Amino acid sequence: MYAVIETGGKQYRVKAGDKLRLEKIHADEGEQISFDKVILLGKDDGPVIGTPYIKDAVVTGKVLEHGKEDKVIVFRYRRKKNYRKFRGHRQQYTLIQVDGIEG
Repeated sequence: MYAVIETGGKQYRVKAGDKLRLEKIHADEGEQISFDKVILLGKDDGPVIGTPYIKDAVVTGKVLEHGKEDKVIVFRYRRKKNYRKFRGHRQQYTLIQVDGIEG
C-alpha cells in the first residue's frame, strides 16, 4: 500500500518504512506527526483518487532530525561591465520516517 501526500507545496509518494526529506516542519525530534492531505491511495484492488483530498485518510510518521541541505551557489555575472553578485543558500529540511498509512 502506498500514498501520495502533499506538504510544503510538493507531492511525495510514500509507503510504510520510507524516510523522507521534507521542507522544514515545526515539530520536535522524536515527535509523531500526521499528514491529512492525502491525494491518492494505492491499494491492492486499485488506486483511490481524492477530489482533491481523500477524507479520513491519514499518513503518520516520526520526526527523525532537522538539518540544512548542501549549499547552492548563485553567481550572477555580466562580462565587460564589472558586475558580479555572489550568494549562497542552504535550505532547511526535516527528515521523517513514515510509520503507517490509514484510509
